[in-house]
Amino acid sequence: MDGQLIDGKEIAGEVRSEVASEVEELRDRGTVPGLAVFLLGDDPASKSYVRMKTRDCEEVGIDTRDFFLPAETSQDELESRIDEMNEDPSVHGILVQLPLPDHVDERAITERIDPARDVDGFHPVNVGRLAKGDADAFRPATPAGIQEMLSRIGYDPEGERAVIVGRSNLVGRPMASLLLRKAAGGNATVTVAHSRTRDLGSVTREADLLIVAVGRPGTVDADMVSEGTVVVDVGVNRVDDPDREKGYRLVGDVAFDEVREKASWITPVPGGVGPMTRAMLLDNTVLAARRNAGSSDA
Repeated sequence: MDGQLIDGKEIAGEVRSEVASEVEELRDRGTVPGLAVFLLGDDPASKSYVRMKTRDCEEVGIDTRDFFLPAETSQDELESRIDEMNEDPSVHGILVQLPLPDHVDERAITERIDPARDVDGFHPVNVGRLAKGDADAFRPATPAGIQEMLSRIGYDPEGERAVIVGRSNLVGRPMASLLLRKAAGGNATVTVAHSRTRDLGSVTREADLLIVAVGRPGTVDADMVSEGTVVVDVGVNRVDDPDREKGYRLVGDVAFDEVREKASWITPVPGGVGPMTRAMLLDNTVLAARRNAGSSDA
């Protein structure tokens, strides 16, 4: 029997609706949540993603400022613009679309953002708070989206064996921190596997919850998954498909059709984790605005 689909689009819609209600409440109290987004260069995928974020913000009532800057923008200029947003009381969240051009120091830019406005959760202060299990830390949007999806399908990882394939600072590491926290959506026993893990299948077969984020299609097949596993596929990969109008299709890191036959729940690609990432960015922006307004429930 095929595993049930975790519909990221539907759940993201629920989150956006809730965020819109929170934004309305904040506006009634005189605070308009604001998000500043920086994009350097003309990468089509990045521009499209930023536009989708802007559309999401408009839908829920968050004010946005999009800075589409030339790829040759200097380190000093970008830092100066970030400094301006750090000082602007109408801006509660700041994000810089990654990756940055080679001449720009990504680490320095990440650290330039005020941690209280770091809605991506990438600043070392927020990374450290998350690693310590601090409930006030911003959760990076993709791991937060995964945690939210699992909660809304009624899956509790407490006491479960969670295996994360991938150790990136964007997904793998913060996901492990969230699942380890002594809080709702946490308390799992966590293993992080990666490209140097020997006999990866022997590790993934131990998982009650399997999260795959490596950026390689077909990394996990049915032989690497035990019956009844909850499978979350974070990967988004283009593979050639001459039968499609665009000449390609999007697939995840998991061999979806065969793994679904063994999974209890599984995310599709597209339509799984992706929409949740954008939804949780909105949630973080509203959280930052609530904190700025001194809300007791922040």
